[in-house]
Amino acid sequence: QVHLEEFGGGSVQAGGSLRLSCAASGFTYSSYCMGWFRQAPGKEREGVAVIDMDSSPKYTDSVKGRFTISRDNAKNTLFLEMNSLQPEDTAMYYCARCAAAYYDSPSCDYYSRGQGTQVTVSS
Repeated sequence: QVHLEEFGGGSVQAGGSLRLSCAASGFTYSSYCMGWFRQAPGKEREGVAVIDMDSSPKYTDSVKGRFTISRDNAKNTLFLEMNSLQPEDTAMYYCARCAAAYYDSPSCDYYSRGQGTQVTVSS
């Protein structure tokens, strides 16, 4: 059974940093593209970044240069390093197991995701 659990959310001031992690289990982690998504109240879900099974990352434009997605296949863990955080980054952040090994965009189709971790950035 696929299980994904996020850690590391919190409240920071603008310009601050957070590091999210996602512990994965129940599937062959190294064989899947993994992604981070976020959803703010009243807004649609947004793909933030994905990293394919070869660790090639893709980012949505608004986070390029500020966020870094990475993965540790030995520990079945996904990370999202977030720097220079802005109030508009405030959202619930989810990790997801993408449906395939490779994607060409910073979003992906998925059937499994975690419960999410809240990130709040104050100005």
